[in-house]
Amino acid sequence: MKIPLFPLDLVLFPGATLPLHIFEDRYKEMISECIKTGQAFGVVRQHAEGLAVIGCSARITQVLERYDDGRMDILCHGEERFEIESLEEDRTFLQAEVEFFSDEGDEAARNRREECAALHFETMELAGMEMPAAHLSLDRPISFELASSLPSDLGFRQQLLSARSDALRTEYLCDFYEAILPKLRGSTRLPVKSSGHVM
Repeated sequence: MKIPLFPLDLVLFPGATLPLHIFEDRYKEMISECIKTGQAFGVVRQHAEGLAVIGCSARITQVLERYDDGRMDILCHGEERFEIESLEEDRTFLQAEVEFFSDEGDEAARNRREECAALHFETMELAGMEMPAAHLSLDRPISFELASSLPSDLGFRQQLLSARSDALRTEYLCDFYEAILPKLRGSTRLPVKSSGHVM
């Protein structure tokens, strides 16, 4: 399937909210088409080596504001993960043939979800990070929900996005928390790089 791409210096997860300020002409064109057709676009991490192979589709849920010069503030929702098969550069913006995929491996056991959630909330509290006021149900996978607010570098977030098993993502998260918590517990507050998504 062919979709338009929006390379950004971030990693979007399924279910996450993404606010964007659209100001470049090529993305004004792309986003206007997506609004008109209802089509989703792909968010992929852009880094020094190029584009990540794994990304997440985003659907526009609200146009917050339109400006006289064509700029827009929009709100998007992360939907499905995809793998880029080929790039197309015949438009002002990138397009790609992609293959969407879902998890193939096992879901984490409930007791492991409980442990992961407890470690997550302790990490967030000690790091001084605000948690969204949302109900977290342990009756279903929570790894993407936790990862969305995770104070971590983009390389690790990309690793989480690419993992094709909730059980594996949960183990990655637990390992991360268990590595960082001793440092956090040893200080009242450790500065943590923000993982905000506003562009």
